[in-house]
Amino acid sequence: MTERITVIEGDGIGREVIPAAIDVLEALTPEFEFVTADAGDAVKDATGEALPAETYELAASTDATLFGAAGDTAADVILPLREAVGSFVNVRPARAYPGVDALRPETDVVFLRENTEGVYSGHEARLSDDLSTLTRVVTASASRELAEYACEFVADGRGPGHRDGFTVVHKANVMRETDGRFREEALAVADDRDVDADEELMDAFATKLPLDPTQYGVIVCPNLAGDVLSDLAAGLVGGLGLLPSANVGHDNALFEPVHGTAPDIAGEGVANPTAAVLSAAMLVEYLGHVEAGDRVRDAVESVLSDGPRTGDLDGDATTDEVTAAIIDRL
Repeated sequence: MTERITVIEGDGIGREVIPAAIDVLEALTPEFEFVTADAGDAVKDATGEALPAETYELAASTDATLFGAAGDTAADVILPLREAVGSFVNVRPARAYPGVDALRPETDVVFLRENTEGVYSGHEARLSDDLSTLTRVVTASASRELAEYACEFVADGRGPGHRDGFTVVHKANVMRETDGRFREEALAVADDRDVDADEELMDAFATKLPLDPTQYGVIVCPNLAGDVLSDLAAGLVGGLGLLPSANVGHDNALFEPVHGTAPDIAGEGVANPTAAVLSAAMLVEYLGHVEAGDRVRDAVESVLSDGPRTGDLDGDATTDEVTAAIIDRL
């Protein structure tokens, strides 16, 4: 049966890199059915809502979703979309590739970020002209679900090969009830599953990762920490244009490049499609086509190594030229 993939380009360079990723997928066997949908700033300007109900329903009902980026409406789009696919973990690999001028070419880490709560739960209030509040939500159930996924992730050999187990990154020395609960549950699950797990305070981690990224492999962390620290890792490997991600649920998933809309270059045809194509490779693997996903990743790595490259990687190629080169390698 042909698998159906919802395709949401969104705003900015999402309208350039997602079509590039689809071109790559269309060069593959197996074949997929692509269903296009709208979301983002332009949709809100036209209809009054950033995420139309039909887009939400498509993401919830198809086999997987490939999403580009949203601008000012990002929180109104990506958070409900993650809910639509039942995502509880955001998987963000960050590794350096041959041929890319990386600050730390030895970097090879994967962030497993809790994807449903923390400070992104949406419980904010402006109580007066002087006071605003934010309620942080951490549950034992969500923390354990993430840790259980992490145990399966490392047991299946999907983490970097240079490290066993995973590292729990937290700030439980200050946020004792919330990060304290997250830490306790994650380490307890690792102990129950007989998986090696160590821990690091997130501020210490932010110092140690750039100094020696080989200290870490799979990193398990709360929502906000995973968002910020994975962007830090992007700076070590050559920039956000190289980072894919997956929002994984039990029966569905959504895939997106980490880089956002990049309004400074949107519409110029020079956006780096690598992160979107690698996100598509993760999607293909998620659907069970591991060999096809490996082919896409190998083709991307070949182009990164030998060129052509876009401007963010000190090249002068266009989005279309890089995409054509990836397809040629396939």
